[in-house]
Amino acid sequence: MDARTHRRTVGTPKTMAERAGRRCCLGWDFSTQQVKVVAVDAELNVFYEDSVHFDRDLPEFGTQGGVHVHKDRLTVTSPVLMWVQQHGSVYWKTGASLALSSLSPALLLHQQLQACFSVSDCPIWMDSSTTAQCHQLEAAVGGAQALSCLTGSRAYERFTGNQISKIFQKNPEAYSNSERISLVSSFAASLFLGGYSPIDYSDGSGMNLLQIQEKVWSQACLDACAPHLKEKLGSPVPSCSVVGAISSYYVQRYGFPPGCKVVAFTGDNPASLAGMRLEEGDVAVSLGTSDTLFLWLQKPMPALEGHIFCNPVDARQYMALLCFKNGSLMREKIRDESASCSWNKFSKALQSTEMGNNGNLGFYFDVMEITPEIIGCHRFNADNMEVSAFPGDVEIRALVEGQFMAKRIHAEGLGYRIMPKTKILATGGASHNKDILQVLADVFGAPVYVIDTTSSACVGSAYRAFHGLAGGTGVAFSEVVKSAPQPSLAATPNPGASQVYAALLPRYAELEQRILSKARGPLE
Repeated sequence: MDARTHRRTVGTPKTMAERAGRRCCLGWDFSTQQVKVVAVDAELNVFYEDSVHFDRDLPEFGTQGGVHVHKDRLTVTSPVLMWVQQHGSVYWKTGASLALSSLSPALLLHQQLQACFSVSDCPIWMDSSTTAQCHQLEAAVGGAQALSCLTGSRAYERFTGNQISKIFQKNPEAYSNSERISLVSSFAASLFLGGYSPIDYSDGSGMNLLQIQEKVWSQACLDACAPHLKEKLGSPVPSCSVVGAISSYYVQRYGFPPGCKVVAFTGDNPASLAGMRLEEGDVAVSLGTSDTLFLWLQKPMPALEGHIFCNPVDARQYMALLCFKNGSLMREKIRDESASCSWNKFSKALQSTEMGNNGNLGFYFDVMEITPEIIGCHRFNADNMEVSAFPGDVEIRALVEGQFMAKRIHAEGLGYRIMPKTKILATGGASHNKDILQVLADVFGAPVYVIDTTSSACVGSAYRAFHGLAGGTGVAFSEVVKSAPQPSLAATPNPGASQVYAALLPRYAELEQRILSKARGPLE
């Protein structure tokens, strides 16, 4: 990066490593609001970190929250010279490769790249202006489910293929003048390489363009989006690939060692999976404003909900992502209504009620849920009769059990299966509540661990660098990171939990379908 992005840095990567007396890998996270870097030594300890906040540290770009929201409130972009992450795209102008390969160490990076982009404000993951392009893509391949089977997801407005399609349709000259189209991950890697870096399998899975089984671009999807797109994207590579040596620009200007290698950059969610060191059969549950599930899959079953990606640390495996909008805010609402705004009383309600809640089940969606598409609160007694209210302690257990049963049901719908060695990694605010974690362990029938994931994407990127340098596809990722700090055990399933929830889970799934059918009406 240029000098402005390192103005708070206490030394170059080389001098940092020299002072520490150790070999290290850098992990970078180009997120929506900031760029962050960590240095991890050979013992997998983080010994340095720094960040640049776009709004605060680079005010000349005029962003709010790292982005520009356009007048239609649907189009959301970011200045490519600043830069961002997650489902973003960069359009390199014809001739840009020459500028990249001949950078002068006497000049700042942004000064030399100003004329290298055919689109200066690029669409990012927050953009939702491509609904028409999504419909066109799904129609071209035989529908939403067919697209999901091919690429791991139905068409999403934020996915890069649909954003490229809109650029081609609305600004054909800019598209025609683009010799290369990068994701933000491969764009960032290109800056360090001094040449175009390939897109990796895992981040490429979030484009609606990559056939996740064959790991090649889908020609049908490419044709539906824009002409000559395959040539502009280049060939995808395994996520653990060493894509080249660092550009001499960084050697001469910042003191990087000439032998420094660049491992393919990937997306934030795949990098977080690496940072949490998930293994086959594991699941990570982030319990925040929205609840998110990361799953390690061996045999994925693409559906209309959730996303399936190529696994970033094992090219033969897959990962899935499920997001639930009604997370902590819903828990806080029920806490306020049923436990006098007290987490202590909330926990006591979970402690005083039995697993399975005597057959009482609840669905709590204060806002329209993503998975499933339901809004409102729905309560059912042991006879599957809908009731208007539960006693306070029953309400609290129904909420927590319902949230976790929904997660397990929808995870299994994508092909996830609990294994004898399965462990659950819990993160986010609610992971500090041991009683909530106990319900999670009981519903999933697996031990729950907690882990510090403050910088999971950054740290995961550094772990992936060590993996790539160790041989990538020929070496198990788990072997490379075995000396990393271990998560702490927080809860184990209570005796009899598997029998209780084996009976409840099918009931919960059937009632969910009943609510969905009622919401959709007779036309559905």
